[in-house]
Amino acid sequence: MASIERGPDFIRAIVERHLAEGRYREVVTRFPPEPNGYLHIGHAQAIGVDFGIAREFGGRCHLRFDDTNPITEEGRYAAAMQEDIRWLGHDWGEHLYYASDYFERMYEAGRTLIRKGKAYVDSQTEEEIRAGRGTVTEPGVPSPYRDRSVEENLDLFARMRAGEFPDGAHVLRGKIDMASPNMVMRDPVFYRIRHAHHYRTGDDWCIYPLYDFAHCLEDAFEGITHSICTLEFENNREIYDWILDEVGFEEPRTHQYEFARLNIEYTLLSKRKLIRLVNEGHVSGWDDPRMPTVAGLRRRGVTPEAIQAFVQMVGVTKVDARTDFGKLEYAIRDDLNSRAPRVMAVLRPLKVVITNFPEGRVEALEAPLYPHDVPLEDTRTIPFSRELFIDREDFMEDPPEDFFRLAPGREVRLRYAYFLRCDEVVRDPRTGDVVELRCTYDPDTRGGSAPDGRKVRGTIHWVSSEQSIPLEVRLYDRLFRTADPDDVPEGGDFLDNLNPDSLEVVTRARGEPWLAGTGPGERVQFERLGYFVTDLRDSRGGSDAGSDGGLVFNRIVTLRDSWARKVARSTADQAEDTKRPKGAEKMPRSEADGGEGRPRGSARGGAREDRDGARRVDPELAVRFERYTAEVGLTEEEADVLSGDRALSDLFEAAVATHDNPRGVASWIVNELPRELDAGLVSESGLEGEALGALVALTDSGALSRTGAREVFSILVARGGDPDALMDAMGLRQVSDPEAFRALVAAAVVDNPEKAAEYRAGKVGLMGFFMGQVMREVGGAADPQVVRALLERELGEGEGA
Repeated sequence: MASIERGPDFIRAIVERHLAEGRYREVVTRFPPEPNGYLHIGHAQAIGVDFGIAREFGGRCHLRFDDTNPITEEGRYAAAMQEDIRWLGHDWGEHLYYASDYFERMYEAGRTLIRKGKAYVDSQTEEEIRAGRGTVTEPGVPSPYRDRSVEENLDLFARMRAGEFPDGAHVLRGKIDMASPNMVMRDPVFYRIRHAHHYRTGDDWCIYPLYDFAHCLEDAFEGITHSICTLEFENNREIYDWILDEVGFEEPRTHQYEFARLNIEYTLLSKRKLIRLVNEGHVSGWDDPRMPTVAGLRRRGVTPEAIQAFVQMVGVTKVDARTDFGKLEYAIRDDLNSRAPRVMAVLRPLKVVITNFPEGRVEALEAPLYPHDVPLEDTRTIPFSRELFIDREDFMEDPPEDFFRLAPGREVRLRYAYFLRCDEVVRDPRTGDVVELRCTYDPDTRGGSAPDGRKVRGTIHWVSSEQSIPLEVRLYDRLFRTADPDDVPEGGDFLDNLNPDSLEVVTRARGEPWLAGTGPGERVQFERLGYFVTDLRDSRGGSDAGSDGGLVFNRIVTLRDSWARKVARSTADQAEDTKRPKGAEKMPRSEADGGEGRPRGSARGGAREDRDGARRVDPELAVRFERYTAEVGLTEEEADVLSGDRALSDLFEAAVATHDNPRGVASWIVNELPRELDAGLVSESGLEGEALGALVALTDSGALSRTGAREVFSILVARGGDPDALMDAMGLRQVSDPEAFRALVAAAVVDNPEKAAEYRAGKVGLMGFFMGQVMREVGGAADPQVVRALLERELGEGEGA
């Protein structure tokens, strides 16, 4: 996996400037976790920044464990972290370090500060030290031990190390400024006594440095150039610089830079709280698939690429914000859409007997594993027999008007098979529950279409009862039921916001026989249900499964954002209930909005309920929804928007008829069109399907950059036109012929021999410099990918010359 792609963030700009100025010869970063738990997705963002910047600028990144607290740290955590980082796609080579490697050097740094009169041994209690620091409006009170002599401080510090004193008897403090407006600078504690066994150094030490003292020294010892951390350490930057200056590290030395930490809705990334979840048994362990840990995400089936795509969306900024959980789910779905094979599984089986299908006969139906691939090369064989299982949710005995699945006397399409009509319902004589459906099929509808042209409004999935295989399926949902789990009443606890429905275990599911060959960690899409993965531990072949273990599937993510719909529906209902006069009946949504819903052709096709309503009113839209997901290869979200409004759907159909790139066209309609229309209507814009298809064709061919295409698209939406003519009139046409600027590429390299030599020596961040030289010469009219390819070749050919 590649690192986070280089973007215009402020940290990379700083690094690039420092290299251009010659401040550092090589970029050296570090990722410094404390081995007292497991890495979480917030760490994954930091890992991508630290390792990514080092890689992009031809430097190196160190992995260093901040093991200065022997009470909470363990070797097993360090080992798990290394596994997680490698899984994310990063490698530190020979640069693996530990804070404990530097205990002796840090002790000597403490002695240096004492000799300079910049540190002293304080014999106050922890409570007295805390009280003496003052407040943000009042200065601190100097310790009565602040003026001990250098000799006495050196003696006490040596005796602290020798183990003469119990825990808490003394600490080493910096002697700085008790009136500083920065509370961190009010004589911070540098060392404490802690008689505890260290997992690496054993009992060699009984004094341990605190983070503020240790971290900057470790960076300096290793020659780190850019110490990147999150914003909560912004105030600590002052003590970082003070210690290094006073100990004697001269410029150019390491400096600290901060960016906003990752915060995700419905998630906690506090290690202290994650430890509580594990230790108090609210989850099954650090790798519970509901946990935001890297191990939990891996076991849930999330890929490293999806995590990378998510952190790219979030970006690197100075602004603290809470990220929509839906962004993470979108990144996961988008990644799995192209890589996960499609199969069918039934979670809650209801038996179906096809009375006009011969007993003992089994048909072999072929179905695509990857329906978005053209041509369809990978297929699986699905057995079709007299007795099937369908999901109980796909049958209703007395359905409402908008229920398009199976019901008595109703006909539906069996996915990849035939039309099926329900003729009889069989009940359990004791309980009255429906236990079997007796149906007939139309043998002339194999493949899902009828020769007589009749249509059905629903398609359901199924498996053969005899040939299917048993599955255990674990349906995971969000661990917390509120966007901010810490938002609790006074006296409450974040655990009060745990979602009691975050896990449902289905033990009697059935799946296609193709699934029998799946091993631990293999991802699939259960059609109409979501993306799933075989559990790494409990499934057949997993680390904790017995030799006769069955298949256990974890739900990675649903096909649609069902949680957002649930929350939106609840919020809307509450608002409606608040406005409704007491005693008034709730009006059906279709009546409440005048039976019309949102105007047809709006930017997003209306709310989800409006789009569902549109498909109920217009059966062709329902057919298109099925086709968009099953044949065209769109995501469920894209298909939902594009089939939820006739005007948007017709626009999509016309564009694809002009240029056969459904994913590309869908992206423009779903992502770009709403920004241009705002709350307007497609019918009131100038955009036509043929023009949109032509625009996508221009970007696909490389004649038009994505940035330039947005400019053209804005005009097309405003007043229409010919994309090709607009592109030329606006001077946006890109040249893709390498011969048109091969000489300019060669000149850029020849004219900058020193930078070319630096690039060939490993300073790959200079590629941006050479790209800029060429693009300026051609006025931005060159295809950047072609320019980059030519530069890479030109710079590579000069190697060793």
